[in-house]
Amino acid sequence: MVQSRRAAAAAANADTESPAAPGQRLLKKYPNRRLYDTEASSYITLADVKKMVLDAQDFVVRDAKTGEDLTRSILLQIILEEETGGVPMFSTTALAEIIRFYGNAMQGLMGPYLEKNLQAFAEVQARFAEQSKGLYDPKVMSPELWTKFLTGQAPVVNNLMGDYIEQSKQVFEKMQEQMTQAGALFPGLKPPPKR
Repeated sequence: MVQSRRAAAAAANADTESPAAPGQRLLKKYPNRRLYDTEASSYITLADVKKMVLDAQDFVVRDAKTGEDLTRSILLQIILEEETGGVPMFSTTALAEIIRFYGNAMQGLMGPYLEKNLQAFAEVQARFAEQSKGLYDPKVMSPELWTKFLTGQAPVVNNLMGDYIEQSKQVFEKMQEQMTQAGALFPGLKPPPKR
């Protein structure tokens, strides 16, 4: 048993000490809280990491000493700065709802659910951008014409988002119902709170 624990610990260490995957940029975080970009051979800031995210660059952040993967921690720091620095994306109510899912039977499903919804939202946004391509060419449309176009699109976008939110709500309610049914089979399972 002790030997299997050692083997598991060694496997976990090997996993955290592994370098970046091929094509993945390696950033190292040092004890002085500085980030080092191994590709550019220079120190970078959270703003630089945010730019990598916006540019869809694949990267991993590892602790320079232990090799532990710190990517999630750095991304959460960026979100925290964005939430406290400007116009927040999450309301206090939304943040409280997210916190309530920790320790809940639905916690394991919530991450993939949010991820799929974000992907669907990004696809809707990409389709809208593709359809409106060329409309913002200054040679084609004046600022006044562009303003009229966007004003006319607001109801379309609102309807699109309303449909998306309604579908998302229905999927979540179905998951809630399935969890309640699973609770009957597995008495130790807490059903999610009703919203």
